[in-house]
Amino acid sequence: MKKQPNSQMCFVCGLENPIGLKMAFYQDDAGRVVGKFTPGPQHQGYPGAVHGGIVTALLDETLARVAIAAERWMATARLSIQFRHPIPIGETVTAIGEAVSWKKRVLEARGEIRLADGRVGAEATGTFIEMPAERIGNMEEALVFWQVVPDEEDERIEGG
Repeated sequence: MKKQPNSQMCFVCGLENPIGLKMAFYQDDAGRVVGKFTPGPQHQGYPGAVHGGIVTALLDETLARVAIAAERWMATARLSIQFRHPIPIGETVTAIGEAVSWKKRVLEARGEIRLADGRVGAEATGTFIEMPAERIGNMEEALVFWQVVPDEEDERIEGG
């Protein structure tokens, strides 16, 4: 699997965001995207379970990264989440995303969060629209940091 770039301040993948999740994502040759995350007590909603907003952010990022695998910048136009099982605090989960269809400037994608025992904790479908070139140009300063950080550096950064 090929590692995808991380950003500086994104809530999900930003390595310098002090309240961010600092997730790493990988893509396979078919453009499927995978990331792992171990939620802590600060990610809790109801006791022992990850907050639904965090789950939604994980799935939104995972689906959007299907576009990154295709070297396209896209924004979420629609996102639908189905919560299947509570996602427990302290257990590593796997987020998976893949394309359903591509139409010119539109990506339809689906994804899921798999619990440590293999059950699906949540599922998502989403529609993503390609960003206009001028919007991407306006993000240029923030994209200076957009880079693949080797896994050993991920661990060093997460550890402080």
